[in-house]
Amino acid sequence: MSEQKIWELEQTYFDSGIQFICGVDEAGRGPLAGPVCAAAVLLPKDFCIPGLDDSKKLSDKRRRELFPIIKEQALAYGIAFSNEKEIDSINILQATFLAMERAISQLSVCPQLVLIDGNRAKDFGFPAETVVHGDSRCACIAAASVLAKVTRDDYMLEMANKYPNYGFEIHKGYVTKAHYDALMRLGPCSIHRMTFLKKLYGTE
Repeated sequence: MSEQKIWELEQTYFDSGIQFICGVDEAGRGPLAGPVCAAAVLLPKDFCIPGLDDSKKLSDKRRRELFPIIKEQALAYGIAFSNEKEIDSINILQATFLAMERAISQLSVCPQLVLIDGNRAKDFGFPAETVVHGDSRCACIAAASVLAKVTRDDYMLEMANKYPNYGFEIHKGYVTKAHYDALMRLGPCSIHRMTFLKKLYGTE
């Protein structure tokens, strides 16, 4: 994707006089274990990183190259979690919104508009719009996706040391045959989302 194209949506808002646009995205809605992580990012108008795109389309190496650049050059950013206990208690959608709300609350610059990846949102206290496939259509959302993905991956690497033999360092808690095999062999650990394991253990 060209750098110009990923800025097209934001440019329409800049042209209308909106200066402070916050992109919000999450990582980790689907895994069986670990938290969901959300990031909120405000980028300056002249911000340009070659190759900025949806984090899922980037290699781990490229995401890690972009991570410090985004944090250094952003006008403001926030990164926050909602843990597995909250996910089990309030469901993954509401936990995702909670992580997003926490990330937005960390911003040192008040956004005039919040652009949220996907098609569902809640009232975060600022004018907001959802953007389907926003992480590949909008620079600030793409930047948020990188921050959220790298942060969550690093957390799961820490959990791999705390809970060895589950393979968290490889699959980061997502659904894989190796993860299922580990669950059948070892049972769940404290960071597994029990509401996500109902079918596996025949409790649904």
